[in-house]
Formats: sequence, C-alpha cells, structure tokens
Amino acid sequence: MKDPTSSATAENANPPESETRSETGKPVEPKIVKLDVDRIRSSVARLTSNSIEGLEGLSTELQALQRFLKSEVERVQGEIESAMAGIKIIVDTIAPWRSTAAANAPGGRGLRGPAANIESAQPRR
Repeated sequence: MKDPTSSATAENANPPESETRSETGKPVEPKIVKLDVDRIRSSVARLTSNSIEGLEGLSTELQALQRFLKSEVERVQGEIESAMAGIKIIVDTIAPWRSTAAANAPGGRGLRGPAANIESAQPRR
C-alpha cells in the first residue's frame, strides 16, 4: 500500500511540464518553487513557535493558579484550626455545667440545655 502523502509530494516535486510553464508559455524557474517551499517552511516554523509560546504562557498561568490555590488551602486550614480551637474552648467551658446539671437532676436523669437549670431551680407541684 502506498502512502498518499508521499505520492502527492513526489508529484509536486516533479510537476508535469504544463504546470511548470507560466501563462506566457515560458518555463517557470526552479527558484520560484524553492521560494514557495521556503515560505511554507517559515510559515510552519512561525506557527509552531506561536503554539509553543502559547503553551508556555498557559503553563505559567497554571503554575500561578497552583500557587494561589496552595495559599488558599493553607488559609482555610488555618481558619478551620482556629474555629476548632474556639469550639474546644466552648466545650471545655460548658463541660462543668453539664456535670452539675446531671447531678442536680431529679431521678438521676441527666438533662441538657436550659431545661436542666429550670427544673433544678423550680420545685415540682
């Protein structure tokens, strides 16, 4: 099986004589064909250069985004740790109240919340 691109390239490298003549009937010089090849090569080089520059720019942006996300993760983790420390302080402060409310509850039932204070302060009827 023949490669279609290689046959097309071979045909373009040796065009028939009718294609190598200009409109005036004079033969087209090989310099013109070489100039077209050089122009195509320079266009391909320019386009690939632009693509590479675009990819490098995208890579730089992604690295900046990664640094930003890392700093945000650290910030949020710090806020979570601070909130957890605050919750621990609250729990440590409330813990003695809970044990006092459970000891004062009638019937040994441990009551929680404001109802524990109300029941222990008011006698039953």
